[in-house]
Amino acid sequence: MSFVIPALIAFLATVLAIFPTIKIAKKFNLLDHPQKRPHPAHIQNRVVPRAGGLAIFFGLISSILLFISPSPPIIGIIFGLLILLIVGLLDDRYPHLSPYLRLVSQFMAAFFVVSQGVDIKFITNPLGGIINFSPLFASILALLWIVWVMNMINWSKGVDGQMPGITTMAAIILGLLSIKLNFLGDPSQADIAKLSFITAASSLGLLIFNWYPAKIFPGFSGSTILGFMIAVLAILSGAKLATAGLVLLIPATDFAYTFFRRVLQGKSPVWGDQGHLHHKLLQIGLSHSQISLFYILGSAILGAVALSLNSRGKLFAALLLATLILGGILWLNFFGALSKRRAPDSG
Repeated sequence: MSFVIPALIAFLATVLAIFPTIKIAKKFNLLDHPQKRPHPAHIQNRVVPRAGGLAIFFGLISSILLFISPSPPIIGIIFGLLILLIVGLLDDRYPHLSPYLRLVSQFMAAFFVVSQGVDIKFITNPLGGIINFSPLFASILALLWIVWVMNMINWSKGVDGQMPGITTMAAIILGLLSIKLNFLGDPSQADIAKLSFITAASSLGLLIFNWYPAKIFPGFSGSTILGFMIAVLAILSGAKLATAGLVLLIPATDFAYTFFRRVLQGKSPVWGDQGHLHHKLLQIGLSHSQISLFYILGSAILGAVALSLNSRGKLFAALLLATLILGGILWLNFFGALSKRRAPDSG
């Protein structure tokens, strides 16, 4: 139970930081304004403070400095978080900040933590045994994994409560995995479990204020900071990428479909649109809260499946479920109008 107090501190620090963050956002024009900040993926007409990443950063750092033993990976995490926070706040302030600059900042953050030894040295072969990687490939694979997860999470913040709901659940599952590994004899997993629940608690603190109707948006900093933490925790939890991948299977499938759809349409994959799964669910009549609950419950169910299966089982489950999710996305894209809720016939 050594993770309870660190998680509680992270939660309280994040919640208490929300109020001054909202004031700072209003003072320095860190706002989501439909007229001043038009974006093809936006679906709201309210003026809402952004910069939620500032509160998340405060919650994470407060608890990390108090309860996590200093080490090269932790130093790399802190520097990575700082980079994402700074660029994220710039993105909150300047609506037309280049998405390629944001992508560079993600690679920089990932590089800092990978340079401190957070790499993917091996993965479990679903057919049996271990697949080991050379030091260079281990670092490149970790770099790509971290950037991919950050973007996947960033693309999953279209409706209120969606993104922090996903990351809260993912961090809890990774925390439970680290506790399991710790009981099986890996003492290094104690701090990883603690860090996982710190992340979950900070994400939950934001979720309360981001639930519909949101009082604050996470912004680029909030989504990438939490995505960064999930990606790094998956590596630190014994390179359990399959577990994290299964928990994040719904946003991962949507990310892959959206990426290739944009490329095939001749568009840049980094420029937003209203073709995500959450947009399609809105179009058929689901509410923000219903969509967020769909993602949260889906992540919880997939997480429970991930914790109970071996590597081969996770692979087959991921392939089967990804096919089903992709089928649902394709149906909504091509036949969504048939599923749209209609008003009762008054005649």
